[in-house]
Amino acid sequence: MKTEKLLFGAAYYDEYLPCDRIETDMEMMEKAHINVIRIAESTWSTWEPREGVFDFTRLHRMLQASARHGISVIIGTPTYAIPAWLAAKYPDIIAETHDGPGRYGHRQNMDITHPMYLKHAEIIIRRLIEETVSYDHVIGFQLDNETKSYDTCSIYAQKKFIEYLKKEFHNDLNALNHAFGLDYWSNRIDVWEDFPDVRGTINGSLGAEYQKFQRRLVTDFLAWQCAIVKEYARPDQFITQNFDYEWRNYSFGLQPEVDQWKAAAPLTVAGFDIYHPSAQDLTGKEISFGGAIARSVKKSNYLILETEAQGNHGWLHYPGQLRLQAFSHLASGSNSVMYWHWHSIHNAIESYWKGILSHNLKENATYREAATIGADFSRYGDHLKNLRKKADVALLLSNESLTGLQWFGIHPDLKYNDIVRWLYDAFYELNIECDILSADDTDLFGQYKILVTPALYSASDTLVDSLRHFVTEGGHLISTFKTAFSDPVLKIYPDDQPHKLTDVFGMTYDQFTDGVNVGLKDCAFEIDSLKNTVRFWMELLLPDTARTLAAYDHPQWGNFAAVTENSFGNGKAIYIGCYFNSGLLKNLLSYAVKDAGLTLPAEQYPVIIKRGINEYGRGITYFFNYAETPAAITWKGGDARLLLQDQKIKTGDTLALKSWDFLIVEE
Repeated sequence: MKTEKLLFGAAYYDEYLPCDRIETDMEMMEKAHINVIRIAESTWSTWEPREGVFDFTRLHRMLQASARHGISVIIGTPTYAIPAWLAAKYPDIIAETHDGPGRYGHRQNMDITHPMYLKHAEIIIRRLIEETVSYDHVIGFQLDNETKSYDTCSIYAQKKFIEYLKKEFHNDLNALNHAFGLDYWSNRIDVWEDFPDVRGTINGSLGAEYQKFQRRLVTDFLAWQCAIVKEYARPDQFITQNFDYEWRNYSFGLQPEVDQWKAAAPLTVAGFDIYHPSAQDLTGKEISFGGAIARSVKKSNYLILETEAQGNHGWLHYPGQLRLQAFSHLASGSNSVMYWHWHSIHNAIESYWKGILSHNLKENATYREAATIGADFSRYGDHLKNLRKKADVALLLSNESLTGLQWFGIHPDLKYNDIVRWLYDAFYELNIECDILSADDTDLFGQYKILVTPALYSASDTLVDSLRHFVTEGGHLISTFKTAFSDPVLKIYPDDQPHKLTDVFGMTYDQFTDGVNVGLKDCAFEIDSLKNTVRFWMELLLPDTARTLAAYDHPQWGNFAAVTENSFGNGKAIYIGCYFNSGLLKNLLSYAVKDAGLTLPAEQYPVIIKRGINEYGRGITYFFNYAETPAAITWKGGDARLLLQDQKIKTGDTLALKSWDFLIVEE
């Protein structure tokens, strides 16, 4: 979705504040060029303190005050944290999960299939939207908050699951038993009424299918909310959701509990929450990777609805880093930067997760730096908004493959998202920008020169055929171990591995093991260290027509290939049969990138380059320095200007990058 201006703002909670200071806050926001706030999504119990009793006093205070100061508003539906009276009236509204019954007190622990939850959620959604939709400065609506199924295994959810399976398998239990291999350990089901509680299953196919079904619950839930909001929303008001990522104390990988491509379908614009390490640990990788997924789900620009200001403990930014982070989001295709949150909270679990203002609620270094961002967004936003981005490399990600490696792990320290980030981060450090595709994006394969499949464990015949076609037509395919290993319900293919791709890769394998005391030898690409290079996992590759790019260095495994390359049709296919260090991976990818006819930039991490085309049709190039040490770069484009400095430059000019700083070049 295109926006008329860059949005810069924060979540705002008048109802959380220890004193009445709404006018002071709005004045401070206006001074800092904050032009949007997100409100209302966290406080169902404030809006409806007792069943059927509504109080929107604070809501209207925020709406009226923001209107006076020219600040737009995004309204969030408050359905992700239920009031105490609702849990007391319906105790089983708290989700029962694989870990057993839950208890009231946490957020996001309700059963989103519970009929009384849905009934009361609809009431509060409608009442809230009715109260807000007529305000001219309400520009959009956010559905719920980082929605999941919350692992609901309730009687309601499991009943829906059985109905889902009946539809998927056309009411044919024999087909279901065969597809999932339920004859194993006498797990066969011959009467639907005997269908067991899914929490006890040892069958990975059935267990993974339930997780897929749980992802569908999220898709259906958001579509249901979206349909309600659309009844009220004006044509100029957008509808979004703040999706998040696999969490490893920060945003790390593909979200395992939501199919974000399907869940985003009814939305006007995709919204995302990206959090990341800062200070000495700031790399920009999470911003870039998260942005690639965010661009992917709607194939367009997106909104950052939450990111950190001062953030979690240990994330306090160095001077200049708040600016570096904000413009990093724009460089990846975002049309907004919104902080969680405006003020630091004085009580409860997130008291140390600090906002723009500290607990004394006064101007501080973060506020002053944020004000410079707001001023630059206001002045230069027309040149930076709605940035069109197109990469030559795409990574193909798959929720089904992620689930597959949860059920059939290859090593405790090597999970699906580790493999994804291993590859993405290597391209990032080489300054090769990457898009993200889903398994349903087969029609887009031909737009890319290189397609990468990190551990594509689960692959349908249709997807495999699309990969074959991509290489035949001249594409360069890079696949890792465990690609095309199982069918869509995680049943291992009984033919030669990788399934239907042995001629494409010009090799096969039928044995694999852990990489212990194994190095690499006979490498066709530059290598840093030969010994003990291989870790966690190795497939013993048997080349046929393929060229060996690297072999295993081991007294027993030395006759097997570790990495192969094969010409097929008009293209090439590289298969990486093992996991090794990131430095070596970058050397391999450098070889592959050049072989595909792409130019490898001279600059590498910590200098990062991001490019796009602005609405004037001009090239925009960002240069970021994610390091304490200053850097120098040479401009290789034509006549241009440094946007924020309004300084003309030409080909061959040397540009200085300060530590933790950036430059924007407009061609």
